[in-house]
Order: sequence, then C-alpha cells, then structure tokens
Amino acid sequence: MSADLTPAIALVALAAVLVAVGIHLMLERSLTRIVIGLVIASNGVNVLFLVAGGRAGSPPLNDGVAVADMADPLPQAMVLTAIVITLGMTAFLLAMAYRSWQLNGHDEVQDDLEDRRVVRRAARDLVSRRVRDDSGATLAEDARVTRDETATDLGVES
Repeated sequence: MSADLTPAIALVALAAVLVAVGIHLMLERSLTRIVIGLVIASNGVNVLFLVAGGRAGSPPLNDGVAVADMADPLPQAMVLTAIVITLGMTAFLLAMAYRSWQLNGHDEVQDDLEDRRVVRRAARDLVSRRVRDDSGATLAEDARVTRDETATDLGVES
C-alpha cells in the first residue's frame, strides 16, 4: 500500500466511526444524547467531505499555478455550510431539551398516543384478517376490545 493513501484511509475510517457513533446516539430517547449524536455525526460527514475533496493544493487563484495543482474550493465551502447548519440544529435541539427539562423534569422523548393507536389498529386489522369465522365475517369481539383500548388511551370513556 502506498504511503499517500494511509492518511486518507485513516480519515475515512475516522469519519465512519464518527458517523456510526453519532447515529447510535441519535437513536437514543434522551434529547441530550440526540444533540451529541448530531454533532458527532456531522463532524464525521465534514471529515468525509474534506477527504473526498482530494489532496491539499495551492489556493484556487489564477496567479500562474497549474490548474492540476489547485485545491478544489467546493468541499471547503460545503463544510463551512454544514458547520453553520449543524450549529443552528444544535441550538434548536438544545432549546428543545432545556424546555423539556423545564416542563417535565427530564429530556426523554415520549411516545405519541396517535402512534400507539395506529400500531394497535394495524395489529387489530391483522388479527381480524387472520381470524375469520366460516361465513367470512370478522370477529366483533376483537373490534370491540380494540375500540375500548383506544378510548382508554385517549382518556375517553366508551
């Protein structure tokens, strides 16, 4: 293996590790871990942009330097833009985490009642498709139980 490729391979491996760790943290339920995961993953993507930009070169100015020796300014501009976007997202998520801490005393993301209803409805439909009597009609008992569970989840008496 050539000595020129070793730093590039090390940086690609670093980018892969940073993105993997960032995604792992973003899958957690705590907003603080989500923020840290976002920052780590974006740093990994920024490193990957710089590696993909090629080797370092002369400034992209027209002062007699050959075009092949000039650095490509596009990856650097994209990294600067990504840094600004990451800063904005980090500030927004930190504000959400702080507000969640103020209101609830923790920063964990809660399940949505509507999501639970959709999952239960899908499970009920699956069961009613599988369990049919001889005439082809679905079991009314299953539908009634699911309706009562949905009403309980929403805090409504049936």
